[in-house]
Amino acid sequence: MRIYCKIVAIVLCFGVLLLLYFFVGNAADEPPLKEVAKDNYFQASSGLGNIVSVDLAKKSHPVSQISQNQPRPKRKDSKVGSRGGNTRANVRKKSETVKFALKYVSPEEWMHLAVVACGNRLEETLTMLKSALLFSIKKIKFHIFAEDSLGPQFEKGLNQWPHPISSKFQYSIYSITFSVGNTQEWKKLFKPCAAQRLFLPVILKEVDSLLYVDTDVLFLRPMDDIWTFLKEFNSTQLAAMAPEHEIPKIGWYSRFARHPFYGVTGVNSGVMLMNLTRIRSTLFKNSMIPAGLSWEDLLYPLYQKYKNHITWGDQDLLNIIFHYNPECLYIFPCEWNYRPDHCMYGSNCKGAEEEGVSVLHGNRGVYHDDKQPAFRAVYEAIHDYPFEENLFQSLFFPLQTKFLDTVNTLCGRIPQVFLKQVEKNMRKVYEQRVVVHLRPPHN
Repeated sequence: MRIYCKIVAIVLCFGVLLLLYFFVGNAADEPPLKEVAKDNYFQASSGLGNIVSVDLAKKSHPVSQISQNQPRPKRKDSKVGSRGGNTRANVRKKSETVKFALKYVSPEEWMHLAVVACGNRLEETLTMLKSALLFSIKKIKFHIFAEDSLGPQFEKGLNQWPHPISSKFQYSIYSITFSVGNTQEWKKLFKPCAAQRLFLPVILKEVDSLLYVDTDVLFLRPMDDIWTFLKEFNSTQLAAMAPEHEIPKIGWYSRFARHPFYGVTGVNSGVMLMNLTRIRSTLFKNSMIPAGLSWEDLLYPLYQKYKNHITWGDQDLLNIIFHYNPECLYIFPCEWNYRPDHCMYGSNCKGAEEEGVSVLHGNRGVYHDDKQPAFRAVYEAIHDYPFEENLFQSLFFPLQTKFLDTVNTLCGRIPQVFLKQVEKNMRKVYEQRVVVHLRPPHN
């Protein structure tokens, strides 16, 4: 009888323990919350055109990187005593995680790059955009103005770029439009559609600052570096361009221009950095009326007055505007708009000799003919470079090899001018991607 009572008591105790287990629950077995959901995407809205979505969670992992530098929460803060208390703690933890993610995953400052492409400039433009992405640090929004027939081709080309590259940019494609004057006159002003650049402040009303480049431009260093010139503008400056030439006696404007132009040699508009907000809010002095005119109101009257005297179209109109408003213009050093004129008459860009070319401008079609093989070598090396391949093996070494065939040409005899910035910035990229920085051990 005594043994029977003991067995009953043991069974009752075991049953009580089971009941306590099921009623209290086991909060410790619940899986931890993830900091950022796998499908969390950021997609900015930019008016017209197609947008490339940027996956903030998958590749960069900004939250986990930053959290390494944050103090770890004490273990006792996450412990709870009941299922209800555990639920509240989980909600609070999730809320804190979301706030943390929003704080550090918000998109950084975007750079804006505009280009106008008509005719057979598709491949040339894609190569330019490719060069802008190779070394840049900040993300870029491309504003592509193109003939309607080219729009689908740009979409196809840009959408084929692999994710690590596509995550660095967004793009919008716009039709060619002119807000004032005769559309056909503007289209035929110089090269097809080139005058579109004059209307960027009017069309891109939501954009504060912008870098415009011609399709035949290549970036040999991060676009971030030219973007920083915006911070060097004084209170009256609203645009930046490089001189048309360094030597007045062989410059085109100083010898042949039949209209006013900026400074001694004029300026080249193939690379133009603009504070669009300032341009839209400024009244520009001019030779037509005593009062100033806004940018949009100035363009067509200026064209009507000088259309029989201008040779280089929209660039001439910009020279006329800044002739009367020189305080509004910031001047780039020549290495930021390096053209055949800087080497075909002898080397006359000291900045490029010392620092290397920063932005290469292959005007006169030199990327596609044999007149200046050094320019063509750079273009072909960037055009042929397959994304995600080793930069040194697939870009720099082929470029060096191509330059061996140009050393006896006018511009190829100074290869270091073309190669210095490329090599310098590829080393930076290599260090960022390959060199591993170990965390210091915890004491």
